[in-house]
Amino acid sequence: MARHLITSAIPYINGIKHLGNLVGSQLPADLFARYQRARGHEVLFLCATDEHGTPAELAAKKAGQPVAQYCAEMHETQARIAEGFRLSFDHFGRSSSPQNHALTQHFAGVLAERGLIREVCETQMYSPTDGRYLPDRYIEGTCPNCGFEDARGDQCDNCTKQLDPVDLINPRSVISGATDLEMRETKHLYLCQSQMKDELEAWIDSKGDWPVLTTSIAKKWLNDGDGLQDRGITRDLDWGIPVKRGNEDWPGMEGKVFYVWFDAPIEYIASAQEWVDAGKGDDWQRWWRTDKGADDVRYTQFMGKDNVPFHTLSFPATILGSQEPWKLVDYIKSFNYLNYEGGQFSTSRGRGVFMDQALEILPADYWRWWLLSHAPESSDAEFTWENFQSSVNKDLADVLGNFASRVTKFCRSKFGEQVPEGGTFTERETALVSALQEKLAEYERQMEAMEVRKSAMTLRAIWVLGNEYLQEAAPWSTFKEDPETAAMQIRLGLNLIRLYAVLSQPFIPDASAQLLEAMGDPEAAWPGDVDADLQALPAGHAFTVPDVTFRKITDAEREDWQTRFSGKRD
Repeated sequence: MARHLITSAIPYINGIKHLGNLVGSQLPADLFARYQRARGHEVLFLCATDEHGTPAELAAKKAGQPVAQYCAEMHETQARIAEGFRLSFDHFGRSSSPQNHALTQHFAGVLAERGLIREVCETQMYSPTDGRYLPDRYIEGTCPNCGFEDARGDQCDNCTKQLDPVDLINPRSVISGATDLEMRETKHLYLCQSQMKDELEAWIDSKGDWPVLTTSIAKKWLNDGDGLQDRGITRDLDWGIPVKRGNEDWPGMEGKVFYVWFDAPIEYIASAQEWVDAGKGDDWQRWWRTDKGADDVRYTQFMGKDNVPFHTLSFPATILGSQEPWKLVDYIKSFNYLNYEGGQFSTSRGRGVFMDQALEILPADYWRWWLLSHAPESSDAEFTWENFQSSVNKDLADVLGNFASRVTKFCRSKFGEQVPEGGTFTERETALVSALQEKLAEYERQMEAMEVRKSAMTLRAIWVLGNEYLQEAAPWSTFKEDPETAAMQIRLGLNLIRLYAVLSQPFIPDASAQLLEAMGDPEAAWPGDVDADLQALPAGHAFTVPDVTFRKITDAEREDWQTRFSGKRD
């Protein structure tokens, strides 16, 4: 039994996330976690809300709430929606937790002792109109790299270039819109990433199996221009983790907090502590400390490409720089962007279908299937309502749902609601078993390799094999001349439903549970030998005809949704 530590990029607290966020990290991470659990491995799957920094403050201000209250309520909302999408987190934590406060301050203290933090006096944008400094997202302007007019002070959404507020052309305050900004001196702490460039590069070079998307972004940041730069880890904000050197106050840093991108990845570790403190687990250190048993853990991170630099460079710089025995990531699965109907999804600009809206329209499995089978792995992907309707209707309704319905209803009408006896396999059934065994091996290889789209297509091909068999065998015709052979064919069909439900569980868990319940085997395990698994439900075993597993999306519904979601969210 292997041990898998799995984390997905932690979503910002500033509102409900859209489908692009979901497919870029949490959903494929859940697919992998569910698959590894199904194979009998030990899994710790962690996520959290990212609650610090300007996004939280700005969102709370817009909502007219104290930021702590806003974050607490939005955490509950995001947790509820994650549950709605059946994201199987072992714990869904909060970066504002006491555990993360203590751990972030600990890392800062250790890094300072190692000579990897320096104090810098610098000038920053200050707004006399607002009476405060304007770090990060409190300031917007034109990107000096690509000319995008709504670039933020920390990063350009258009070209993904990391920025400082002073880099922006024609900067303006996000709070008031004021443009009479001036530069004032302030003191901050910087993580000396440049000192660790060679160590980080050697570590990245050792990861020959990483996706090209991951390593290419990391290498670009390491070597382009002046190379890897030191990065500020403190901000002039009210909300965040107070700057301390371990347990001690940090002279000159009074009233400042740690930069959100310093403390957010540390929450991965802190969320495991929260998991234990919540009574869900008993030993977080065996997952995160190599001196406490984490040497045999396989740690996989899932994220969108905009998060890659922080997870390949900044967070590893923190871990490696501490020289403490923390577990480093083994594999980073990164994704491109999912676009929406010819444009971009955007939380800040309210464009696209958001997670709560999606669940109001259709159950989670419909979305899970489409998003995973169209995951933006090798390039950006595009959500269109036409494609969504087509995929749901063809893959889920016509192929999987129709198979389950036809087999169970025919059996009920001819043999009753129990697995019929009689007949033996012929060459046709033996060939089907062989083809299924081959496809199952392919499916398992792809799932292990986290090839999401390929896995979905192979799973669909497995469903198709059953449909093709049913069409060729035609038990409804066979029954008229040879009821015993028809009984064997339907017995095989019922066992195929069970097999399909088990294999499909990582993708469509609700439909899987429904079908296994209908087949009277809710605890069915992952198949080993397909031949044996296709005889798992013996003659006489009771079943029920399931409700419609997947219904078709009508043209009228599609047209309604296209209109409804064509504009900005209120």
